[in-house]
Amino acid sequence: MEPAAVQAPRSGSSSLQMMRHRKGFKKLGKPADQRKALLRALTTEVIRHGRIKTTLVRAKAVRKHVDHMIELGKRGDLHARRQALGWMYDKQLVHSLFEAAPDRYADREGGYTRVLRTVARQGDNAKMAIIELV
Repeated sequence: MEPAAVQAPRSGSSSLQMMRHRKGFKKLGKPADQRKALLRALTTEVIRHGRIKTTLVRAKAVRKHVDHMIELGKRGDLHARRQALGWMYDKQLVHSLFEAAPDRYADREGGYTRVLRTVARQGDNAKMAIIELV
């Protein structure tokens, strides 16, 4: 069976894009262990600084993990704390997240991060983005 193809909606562009059915996640061009380490590091830094600049694909990939850590912080029980300690690299940061998250995000049911596109990177023209906590 042939995969379905979709024409790009932009005028002037004739690129043919395939649909991403049954694709779980972006592999980020890395083996599984390096990908997990990268996502853990990015998650830790987004929560530490509140905003970081990275590539668009990495920002979209890490958004899921940052939202999950904030959900764990809102839950606040021991199991959630141990899950967060198992993912994030900074123990003190986990403790501060669990103190601040229930108050800061009490009225919000998800969507704790925002991805803003910025100008392309100079060296390789990669699409860049800023991911920040809302």
